[in-house]
Amino acid sequence: MTLFLTPRFFLAVALLATGFVVAFFLPWLLGPMQIALGVFVVLALLDALLLYSPAKNNAPPVFGRRVMGDKLANGSDNELQIYVENNYRFSIQTETIDEIPHQFQRRDVLFRATVKPGETQVINYQLRPTKRGEYEFGSVNIFAASPLGLVRRRFRFDQGRTVPVYPSFLQMRQYELLAIHNRLTEVGVKRVRRVGHSMEFEQIRPYVPGDDPRSINWKATARRTGTSDTLVINHFQDERAQQVYCLIDKGRVMRMPFDGLSLLDYAINATLVVSNIALLKHDKAGLITFSNRPGATLAADRRPGHLLKLLEILYRQKTKYLETDFELLYATVRARIKQRSLLVLFTNFETLHGMQRQLPYLRRLAKDHLLLVIFFENTELREYLDAPAATTEDVYNQTIAEKFAQEKRQIVLELQRYGIYSLLTAPKDLTVNTINKYLEFKARGMI
Repeated sequence: MTLFLTPRFFLAVALLATGFVVAFFLPWLLGPMQIALGVFVVLALLDALLLYSPAKNNAPPVFGRRVMGDKLANGSDNELQIYVENNYRFSIQTETIDEIPHQFQRRDVLFRATVKPGETQVINYQLRPTKRGEYEFGSVNIFAASPLGLVRRRFRFDQGRTVPVYPSFLQMRQYELLAIHNRLTEVGVKRVRRVGHSMEFEQIRPYVPGDDPRSINWKATARRTGTSDTLVINHFQDERAQQVYCLIDKGRVMRMPFDGLSLLDYAINATLVVSNIALLKHDKAGLITFSNRPGATLAADRRPGHLLKLLEILYRQKTKYLETDFELLYATVRARIKQRSLLVLFTNFETLHGMQRQLPYLRRLAKDHLLLVIFFENTELREYLDAPAATTEDVYNQTIAEKFAQEKRQIVLELQRYGIYSLLTAPKDLTVNTINKYLEFKARGMI
């Protein structure tokens, strides 16, 4: 069925019914009400004829289409557009309903607009997926009404398609553009003062005011004649081709959700961004995922197409309900990574005892590599602690919550005690804080 009655139609029917009821008591009103009924029937038929009248140039009266990318970014706001084209000879009132995937659990994707004859209306809206996988989009339904507005005609455009939701490549592109233009500070990445010269020699060049005098090459200067303008310095560049591996825990501890995203998805999005930043810094990026059994492994590299391989692997990762085997992780790292590398381990420890059980394997990893252990602050617990306590029960609960928060901080101190670098971060700040740590290690010449 393509023809539907509008609220205006039912309002008119209600008014007519009321008028006929009143005419039962006021007989003189019966004649005018019969005329009104006849006018209403004629207008309703005329309205339907207008909607089924041929459009200009024999084109479809109304045309609509959805425009979106080939894939969506998980955890990011993805832009979508719907184009509504009016080929009638009169303006139409439209209601557009997009059949979005059930995963979004939204019932408000309805847009009203007035489209003049020969014009195209562009509807912009956003979708934020919180799970990776395939999403099924349905049709675009456009309900058009003439200026009379008594009936409306449905136009259905079958644009059903399957769209994959990948780790947040939109976030990756944002950081990439900022890194290229040296504007990472705009998103919270700190400027880190470089310590010493843990860099590779590139060339000798003339000294200019502002250069570090400690970089002057006196031997090369002595071979030149002239004034002090002939001073030359050694020019260095960042050490390149260092290996950066992201190790992602897929055990049950990474299933915890924050703001709709699981900790695993936060780690995956951060891995994609940090790996891309490492490639921009001319380092090599690699990946190891693990749980109770070996996961995906991608050797560190920086050849063209490597980032796309990383994206495809991250797209397929899922959490497990079982306990993570850190001994297996150590064995995998020892077998796969022969060169000293930066290991960025994404996991989560809720208790000090839970971390101490894995500490022997973490110490072995830190012995051969530069290890950064990243785990998550419970932001919901922090909000509960910041709220004022109204009752004795609230005081008791906040005391217990503070104990858990304190235990997280003890984990950091315990790791530092054994020379293991750690980062306790809120999930939403994970990407920025991880980039800061990576750039800090680069500036200090630790990798």
